[in-house]
Amino acid sequence: MSIPDHARSNFQTLLRAAADGNLALMECLDAETGAQRYVICAVGRDGGDVVFTPFGHLADGNPYESYLPPDPDDPNGFLRPEVQS
Repeated sequence: MSIPDHARSNFQTLLRAAADGNLALMECLDAETGAQRYVICAVGRDGGDVVFTPFGHLADGNPYESYLPPDPDDPNGFLRPEVQS
């Protein structure tokens, strides 16, 4: 499975912002649910204005329970949780 170009580009922007010390963690509300989120933003400048570009939010709770990683044995698949019987 290939990571799309826009995601790679955004990741490179995030790395540059981190290297330059231009990252911020902002408390925001989720536009769909209204839930409180802690959003990772790149900080830029537009003339005299400071501009925050959101890249994503920190996972609530245990992030290992929130995401399924790629399956090393299946380039098109993801690991699935074991079903307890």
